[in-house]
Amino acid sequence: MILGYSSLFIIGLAAAIMGSLIGLGGGFLVVPALLILSEPLLGEAMPATIAVGTSLTMLIFTGLSSTISYIRQRKIDYRTGWVFTIISAPSSILGASLTNVFEGPAFDLGFGVFMLLMAILMMVKNRLKPLQVDWAIKRTYIEPDGRTWTYGYNWWSAVLIGLAVGLISGLFGIGGGSLFVPAMVLLYGFPPHIASATSMFVIFWSAIIGSTTHIYLGEIDWLSAAFLIPGALVGGWLGARIAQRVSSQVLLWVLRFALLFIACRMILSGLMS
Repeated sequence: MILGYSSLFIIGLAAAIMGSLIGLGGGFLVVPALLILSEPLLGEAMPATIAVGTSLTMLIFTGLSSTISYIRQRKIDYRTGWVFTIISAPSSILGASLTNVFEGPAFDLGFGVFMLLMAILMMVKNRLKPLQVDWAIKRTYIEPDGRTWTYGYNWWSAVLIGLAVGLISGLFGIGGGSLFVPAMVLLYGFPPHIASATSMFVIFWSAIIGSTTHIYLGEIDWLSAAFLIPGALVGGWLGARIAQRVSSQVLLWVLRFALLFIACRMILSGLMS
C-alpha cells in the first residue's frame, strides 16, 4: 500500500512536468491514472468524482509552482489571464457539480473522446497557421532577441472559450489548458510560450474554484492528494525551467502518443463496461 501511494508522487511529477511545459496542467494524465491504476496500486477502484476532485486539488499546486516560475520569466499576459479566469469561474463550478452525473462508463467514454480530439488536434496543429484576424483587443510582446509578436482577441470569442475551459476543467479535472493553449496560439496568434505561461496562470485559479466545489461535495481523496501534490510542486517548477531551456518537440510527440493511448484506453473502458 505504501509503495502504491509512493507511485502517486511519480505520477504527479510526470504529469506536472509535461503539463507545465506546454500549459495543459497535467490532469489529463492524473485522472486516467487514478481511474485505471487505483485498484492495483491502492487496493480499491477510485470513483470518477473522487479522481476529478483529487486531480483538481493537485492542479492548484502545479499551477502555483509553474506560475511562480513564469512570473520570474515575465511570460504571463496578466490582463488576458484575468479575463479568462473571471469568465471561466462560473462554468468551472457547474462542471465540478456535473461530474457525478457522468459517473462510470459515461465518464470514461466522454473523457476518452475528448482526449482523442485533443490528440488529433496536437498532431495536426503544426500544419495549421494562426488566423489572420484584426482583433478588437490587441497585445504586443517583444522577445529578448527583438522579435515582435502582435496578437489579440474579442469579447464574444473570449466568453465562449472561457466558458468551455471552465466547464471542461471542472467536469474532467484536467485544467482546461488542452482547449486554452490551442485557442490562444491558433485562433488569437499568441506566442507559444506566452500561451503556455498564461494558461498555467488560468489553470491555477480555475483549479482552486473547481476543487472548492469538490471539497464541498466531499469528492477528494486527501491521502492520494498528499502524495500527488509534492510531485506536482517539483514537476511544475521543472516544467517551467525546461520550457525556458530546451526545445519541447520530443516531449510533444511523447505527449501526443500518450494522449492517444489514454483516449483509446478510456473509450474501450467506457464501451466494455
